Amino acid sequence: MSDSSAIRLAGVGKRYTKYEDAPALVNTTRQLLRGHRRSQLWALRGIDLDVAAGECLGVIGRNGSGKSTLLQLLCGVTAPSEGRVRVRGRVAPLISVGVGFHPELTGRENIYVNAAILGLRRQEIDNKVDEIVDFAGIADFIDTPVKFYSSGMFVRLGFSVAIQVEPEVLLVDEVLAVGDLAFQMKCFERMRAIREQGVTIAFVTHNLTIVRNLCDRVVVLDHGNKAFDGAPDAAVTRFHELLAEVREPEGSDIGWAVHKAGVATIEVEGLYADGARTQSLRADNSVVARLVVRALADLRDAYVGVAVHAADGTLVYSEPDLATTLPALTTNGTLTIDVRMQPTLPTGTYALSAGLYQRPTGPGKAIQLAVTPALSFHVVGRPMVQGTADLGANFQLVDGQSTSVR
Repeated sequence: MSDSSAIRLAGVGKRYTKYEDAPALVNTTRQLLRGHRRSQLWALRGIDLDVAAGECLGVIGRNGSGKSTLLQLLCGVTAPSEGRVRVRGRVAPLISVGVGFHPELTGRENIYVNAAILGLRRQEIDNKVDEIVDFAGIADFIDTPVKFYSSGMFVRLGFSVAIQVEPEVLLVDEVLAVGDLAFQMKCFERMRAIREQGVTIAFVTHNLTIVRNLCDRVVVLDHGNKAFDGAPDAAVTRFHELLAEVREPEGSDIGWAVHKAGVATIEVEGLYADGARTQSLRADNSVVARLVVRALADLRDAYVGVAVHAADGTLVYSEPDLATTLPALTTNGTLTIDVRMQPTLPTGTYALSAGLYQRPTGPGKAIQLAVTPALSFHVVGRPMVQGTADLGANFQLVDGQSTSVR
């Protein structure tokens, strides 16, 4: 490990053994005679990583990509099956709700136990306990056994202890997502502050906005492999490219997963900006969402609509094209529809979906025939805008020279 390295992984892999037992009772004797069926699962494989002291590293990827396993290796909870892991300095891990807490002890008693495990002496803990309690914001419950704590209270106390032990390396898993939004923001502000003090931070998250704002560098994991290691914006783009990749059965000619509803299917073939397919969009450029409708039976009196949701599921925008009725289709007929939009949204991650609807023949609501899975995309270019919508405020002085920040 070089003098500037706080974390180094060389050829690291983690293998688990999966036991596949038949659950039926009739198979019990057969299982006893044949033994357990076992298979090998590599949660991580071939990971090389060098993190400099004082660097803030984000780790992103789909569920099951190996993110939590990586942090468990870094904090010594589990050992690698191959390769070497080295971490220099005092490590403060926050990798699971309630980990390291004894349920019968009070919050205050658990502070002393956890801080001692992390290397603080009794006098040092005495000097920090009030600050820990204050940051956690659970003073009314600090002398209550933690078995009565909610998951959010566990996170508050665990993070408060982790940052007050003055770690040289802070490891944080997605556990912070359990806390309320105000406390999450408080935690990330503290992480930003201790990063400026030279603390090395590695954290796993699904919050891509935080990744962009906090990290110096981001690793993208995919099925246990390192798919990308570099600048945050480029990492987010790569992550969305991986989300868009559909692993179809061999011989399939469908490029995107579609939801079939009996009479027709609809798919988002892709997003296009300046004629090129992309999932990283600029707020000041228009984008075309290309939809493909395929009839599984005769189809008439149909129309399409689109919807965009924020990363937390909030509906940002939806609109049906009630003015246009699609041409009638016979079985296996297809139509391509281009939907041009202006992604005037705050910088962040969103999801686009499209639906196919049939007009009712009489009174009543339209009938949904098919809907696409959500297609993730990322908008850049408006990093200072907060909230759900970008209203494009134009700031001007009433007296003196007008100035616009647009």
